[in-house]
Amino acid sequence: MQQQMSVSRVEHAVAPEAVGKRKHSGERATWVRGCALIPNEQGHVSRLVNQGLGQYGTVQQIPITAPEGVRFVPDDASGDAVLVIAGSSGRVDVDRARVFAEHGFIAESIRWFGGPGQHAGPWEVPLECFFDRIAALESVSDRVWVVGTSLGAEAALLIAAHLPSVAGVIAFAPSDVVWSWTDDARTERSHWTLAGSPVPFVPLAWGGYVRETPPRFRPLYEQSYAQSPARVEAAGIPVEQIQQLVLVAGGDDQVWPSSESAHRISARRRRAGLETTVVTRADAGHRTILPGETVLTGGQSMQRGGSEHADRALGRAAWAAIRLTVAR
Repeated sequence: MQQQMSVSRVEHAVAPEAVGKRKHSGERATWVRGCALIPNEQGHVSRLVNQGLGQYGTVQQIPITAPEGVRFVPDDASGDAVLVIAGSSGRVDVDRARVFAEHGFIAESIRWFGGPGQHAGPWEVPLECFFDRIAALESVSDRVWVVGTSLGAEAALLIAAHLPSVAGVIAFAPSDVVWSWTDDARTERSHWTLAGSPVPFVPLAWGGYVRETPPRFRPLYEQSYAQSPARVEAAGIPVEQIQQLVLVAGGDDQVWPSSESAHRISARRRRAGLETTVVTRADAGHRTILPGETVLTGGQSMQRGGSEHADRALGRAAWAAIRLTVAR
């Protein structure tokens, strides 16, 4: 049976040479060659990559410290930059940042927990640690986008809602609310803090949750959402304050109901007179695979849904939507 791909907004096709360029710009930015982050011989790895724009260029891989991370700088950068935020692993998402860099973006990803001076898990992470990286990217680009997956998508939406300078968000497997995590003392905490205070969150309703092997957490999030309407309202991410937004979700996501969250976000923005691009596929799961990405096999043992075929198909549709949005 042929699976249907759903894209909520149809746009005119954009010529490949226009992708990644600013509409007001008649030529590519040349500021990259003079920026302070040009590395030395020991500080980077260079290789020839296909930028996806009909030509080849060198992408420099530059390590970041405090927090741990990486920045990719293409020689022929488009003027756009992305901060890539991984999900509940907290890892540096090197692969996704690389893919964006190969298409002309300055691309950066950082470890946001589990590193020196950071919490061991994803609880009460200061949003300001992302604000600092965005400020650094803004100093070397025309526009900055935030790309997040799962918990990273939750962060990306919050970041853009509080930083008007962010051009937009590309959120994979998003949530429309802030959720909690249990700290080392077994106390439930918000995922995030802002200005030193915990961001309101929806608590997890563990009572009645039947754990499977490997675990499937979607029912836990669904029942938690249903049981706490007041907390859901308080923990809602102010998505109406985000400029441009692309949401990517699999209907078979077994980690949490990201497709439902994507449609709730879109509905809220529509009521506010805002446009949103939602890309979904019914048989795809939690992990979208973009063109050029490798299949992730690590991480916490859990059911994520989907299949490599479906997740790659969703990734192809998502990438087309991303290209159209960034070219606007």
